[in-house]
Amino acid sequence: MRNLKLLKSLRSTELRGPGSPLRLSVRADTGSLLVASHCSITEYDPRTGQVVSEASLTAGGFLPEDGGGAVVGLQDLAELESACLSTAGGDVVLFNFNTCQLECVGSVDSGLTSMSWSPDEELVVLTTGQETIIMMTKHFEPITEVGIHQDDFGEGKFVTVGWGKKETQFHGSEGKQAAQRTIQEVRPAAAWDDRAPRVTWRGDGQLFAVSAVCLQTGARKVRVWNREGVLQATSEPINGLEQALCWKPSGSLIASTQRHPNKHSVVFMEKNGLLHGDFTLPFSKDHAKVKDLLWNSDSTVLAVWLEDLAAGEDQQVNASIQLWVAGNYHWYLKQSLDFGRDSRKAPVCVCWDPERPLRLHVVTRGWTSVTYDWGWATERSPGTDAAADANVAVIDGDKILVTNFRQCVVPPPMCSFELQLTSPVNQVTFLCQPQGTNRLAALTSDGQISVYAQDSGEQVEKTTDGFRATSRPLVLRRTFRVSVPGEEPLALRQLLWLQDELFVGVSSSLPPTSSTLLMLRPPRDADATLTVSSEVEVDGVVVSAVHGSQTGTVALQLEDGQIRKLRWDGAELSVEDWRDASGCSINFPVPCVQTALCSISGEEYLLGLTDRSHLYAGDTELASNISSFGVCNDFLLITTHSHTCRCLQLTTLSVKGLQAALASDGGQNDESLRRVERGSRIVTVVPQDTRVVLQMPRGNLETVHHRALVLAQLRKWLDSLRFRESFECMRKLRINLNLLYDHNPKVFLENMEAFITQLGSISHINLFVTELKEEDTTSTMYPRGPESSPVQTRPVSGQKKVDVVCDALRSAMESMDPNKFFLSVLTTHVKKTVPELEVALQKVHELRVNPPRAAGAVSAEEALKYLLFLVNVNDLYEHSLGTYDFDLVLMVAEKSQKDPKEYLPFLNMLKSLETNYQRYTIDKHLKRYSKALHHLSKCGEEHFHEALQLVREQKLHSEALRLYAADGAHYKALSCAYAEHLMEQQQAEQAGLLLWRCGEPVGALQAFASSSSWRNAICTAQQIPLPADQLALLARDLAEKLIEQRRFAEAALLLDQYAKDCEEAILALITGSVWEEALRLIYMHDRQDITETNLKPALLEAVGTQTAFLEAQVAAFTRHRARLAVVREQKEKARLGMLDEDGPDCPDAELYSEASSVMSGSKYSQSNSRVSSRSSKNRRKAERKKLSLKEGSPMEDRALVYALGEILTTVDKMREEVHGLLKALVLFQFDKQAEKLQPAYEEALQAMEAAVPEVWAPEGPASNQAQLTGPNSTANSIMASFQQQQRPAAPQPAAEVLMPPKMRGGVKWKLAVLM
Repeated sequence: MRNLKLLKSLRSTELRGPGSPLRLSVRADTGSLLVASHCSITEYDPRTGQVVSEASLTAGGFLPEDGGGAVVGLQDLAELESACLSTAGGDVVLFNFNTCQLECVGSVDSGLTSMSWSPDEELVVLTTGQETIIMMTKHFEPITEVGIHQDDFGEGKFVTVGWGKKETQFHGSEGKQAAQRTIQEVRPAAAWDDRAPRVTWRGDGQLFAVSAVCLQTGARKVRVWNREGVLQATSEPINGLEQALCWKPSGSLIASTQRHPNKHSVVFMEKNGLLHGDFTLPFSKDHAKVKDLLWNSDSTVLAVWLEDLAAGEDQQVNASIQLWVAGNYHWYLKQSLDFGRDSRKAPVCVCWDPERPLRLHVVTRGWTSVTYDWGWATERSPGTDAAADANVAVIDGDKILVTNFRQCVVPPPMCSFELQLTSPVNQVTFLCQPQGTNRLAALTSDGQISVYAQDSGEQVEKTTDGFRATSRPLVLRRTFRVSVPGEEPLALRQLLWLQDELFVGVSSSLPPTSSTLLMLRPPRDADATLTVSSEVEVDGVVVSAVHGSQTGTVALQLEDGQIRKLRWDGAELSVEDWRDASGCSINFPVPCVQTALCSISGEEYLLGLTDRSHLYAGDTELASNISSFGVCNDFLLITTHSHTCRCLQLTTLSVKGLQAALASDGGQNDESLRRVERGSRIVTVVPQDTRVVLQMPRGNLETVHHRALVLAQLRKWLDSLRFRESFECMRKLRINLNLLYDHNPKVFLENMEAFITQLGSISHINLFVTELKEEDTTSTMYPRGPESSPVQTRPVSGQKKVDVVCDALRSAMESMDPNKFFLSVLTTHVKKTVPELEVALQKVHELRVNPPRAAGAVSAEEALKYLLFLVNVNDLYEHSLGTYDFDLVLMVAEKSQKDPKEYLPFLNMLKSLETNYQRYTIDKHLKRYSKALHHLSKCGEEHFHEALQLVREQKLHSEALRLYAADGAHYKALSCAYAEHLMEQQQAEQAGLLLWRCGEPVGALQAFASSSSWRNAICTAQQIPLPADQLALLARDLAEKLIEQRRFAEAALLLDQYAKDCEEAILALITGSVWEEALRLIYMHDRQDITETNLKPALLEAVGTQTAFLEAQVAAFTRHRARLAVVREQKEKARLGMLDEDGPDCPDAELYSEASSVMSGSKYSQSNSRVSSRSSKNRRKAERKKLSLKEGSPMEDRALVYALGEILTTVDKMREEVHGLLKALVLFQFDKQAEKLQPAYEEALQAMEAAVPEVWAPEGPASNQAQLTGPNSTANSIMASFQQQQRPAAPQPAAEVLMPPKMRGGVKWKLAVLM
């Protein structure tokens, strides 16, 4: 739905020469024009108006001096830095741009009728006067010469497989008469046909087509040849085929024209010569002739060069050029250039620019050159309020196709309504006033502006065919005649409609490097004419003009990207530089093909999109992959080449914020991003709505509701308490209904009655309740932007969201009309976090017992049926059974699919039981064992055995103990059962406490003894009481267990006090190195002999053991520390080596970081769901298993660090043990041993503490900063180090290994006497 809009036109009249121009070509490298006339060839630069080079064709004898010669071909050859031209006399001439010399490279005696070079400039095709084709290379070496007229069809001849006969085949709508139809004879070519061959190449240079007049029939026929000169296909006989011929550069179709008995058409042929589509030219068959057809370089625009057949009263014919564009299988006439009847102004040479697809060059007979630069533009109404219709106008010849996207989406080429004008339309503009944006003005090719507005009359409810009109079409209000100086077509461009009778346009100035801005108003004496009331000249060519309907600003863009602001509110126009808030001049870095005004964070910016897909806000680039954009209601919408549509709110983002948002890929719940179909472009955005209309490459439309627009609209509605509109929108667009509450919980709860009243429908309320969940959608699915203030989502402390909403809804509905909202009340009970099914069933039961008499009330049957819809019938049956109300159970069972033979016997059995036992049976059936035990405890003595069995089966020991008296036999039995259970669970001490409490000391003694709880065991043994010998035996057994557990002091106490064996007690203390306690017992029992026999030897042995252990630990620490330094150095060298080899962007370079392993990308870094499910302790074990001290192992550095940490921790824990040993050594005068042990241990501690900073070096930017430079660093390594600091640190699998262990420096262990 785009139109061709004239960006600029360059008119030059400085070119002059004898005769008239014949051929035109464009130099691709310089953009200058090559013009061949009857006398000379000229290279001319239209931008400067200077002749670059020129050579005479008559002086060299290539053309006769009388002007009777003709140039039949002209081509720029960039590789040869020459131009090649051919003359009708048969000469092929090269014009050298550097020397301005002419060189004849070949001649044909019979003359030449045409010349055409292949697109790659490797081959040239010449047609001769003898009706032959000569093909040569770019060095003019002949390849082949064949006759144009061939009897054979070509290599692509169709094959007939012989299926059926003509008489028996299906002929569609033509009927069987088509079988008897005779082939009509082809009429000869038109009288005005010059009968010269036409040659055109396919874009890839593999095929070319030749249109020539057949010698037998006199009609034109098209033949297709390959680049070897072999005929491929011949067109079918086409009656009325004309001379124009042009192959579409994309290679799909060959365009020509055909004159029918009742119309004149442009027809398309495939490479096999068969017709494939056409469109009708907008005039009668004998009105005009098509001189030529020209495709532009990207195959998007087809230029039709026309000339009237009949001359006017002045014996002059009218010439025009039409630009046609295809979309959705429809051909639109986008522009019509009418050159009038003056023969001096009629075009004689027309061609498209080879480099710029939308630049058209025209040279007239009077040597005037005009260059037109076009651009694509979507003409949309600029309204921003709800009254704006979001109209989009599409030009199609003398019609404007208008689509009202607020009311309907009509796929092109259809539309909401058409506006028929008297002449072809060249420009369309909408009124820029806020209240009149639906009004439209059209500038036609005859220089008139037609103004359209909506009909103010009464709207017809229904038409005669029964349909109702949803919108009022536009009707013609006024027609102005524009009085603007200018000789060439489209003298007025960039038309803006600022006020009711005020227009602003741009015209070309006499200097080609400037433009003139014109303010057009109707004079007082002539209302139907627009005259120039004010004008101002701009130093530069204006290529775009946009107007901000809200601010009234008019922004101009010059061809070099400069931005100007137009002051039009006074009597005279004025132009000034565009400046930002700080007063600095702002310009686009490069010219933009689409511009729009918007406000970003309160400051007005001009947005621009270049033809290279770069989007700018002033001089700041926002993104570089944009295909289209639009601004509407403070939102910027863009489509990207990565097939996404972004929607960003301009009021909450700065320019840098826009850059960051467009550079990000968007999160999972990013509301500003959505995927769209490949090649989608924004057509329009419906103001104050959620719809975005996109057009696909083929031309069809797609309407999307962008999530950002939807959420913004919903938030506005919810802030204004418009719950019904919000609910309908969320329901239609599948927005989670939790947002109704999550947007502002406090306001929602305060306006609960308004919410219920607006929704009105019971089903809508039920739908809302059933979608409730605990998730806060404003932080997960629809996160608020950073500009939004946080909203308290939990107004009631300690309660869950679903429960709060259900309770508030139920309270409001019951206060308003409990009968009307009965089903919704049931829904609130069912939806709660813990469903209140019993309450819901009870309400249904009450409804059945006391049916309401109010009109519209719900019956119990309907309520129960609805409840069964919400809840599984089996669950509902079990919950009804849990109420112990058999009437309710029967009511539910009757509505279910259960067989009465299944539930009636069971219910009858239950009715026959005693009440408590009945409820126990029901609870046990429902697996509510706690309740079952509670009811069973009330059933008496005869059911205690059953209760005990239930406790044992369901592990209900704690609940059972609370139900029985502590002094009863039942309590004791339950305690014994609980103790057995605890013994099975390896909790013997707790079992002993239960047995001891309930009066079972023997069992308690066994439990305590098995758990090594020796104090409780001694107490129970003395309570029994045990004889002295058995008590001593018990003490010895307990002491053995304690010694096995290395609890030597406790074992010594048992042996000394209860077993009465002091010697064994002392030996146990000596074994455990409890020197001071051993000395106490020695002197208490007067056993100094043990000092000499056991204590002193044990001390000396302990000194030797500790010294050897300490030396081994220090040696291992030193060895691991040295190896760690070597491993780290190797990894650093490997990392630097890889950087030097592959550069700083090598992905493997990160593997050689200071703290990670070389093999961090190996199997050890892969996730394992089984391992991740373990406890943290087991996970640490699993990680440590990966650590191997084997040299060269993947994680050797981590294993070494872990081993060093274990050594340091072990040595640090020896402080107390060494302290006790030193005191004992000093006491017994073993000073030499003590003096060796203390400094050795101190040196070991100091060495390990000093190594901590080296082994556990801190990671991060601080540590890496020191390693950026050095003798081994390179430019690549330094750059990689900086880049690595910017990257987020990857999670380490065994982070605890890298943490240095803490040393207990506060523990005093040294003896001063040894210093």
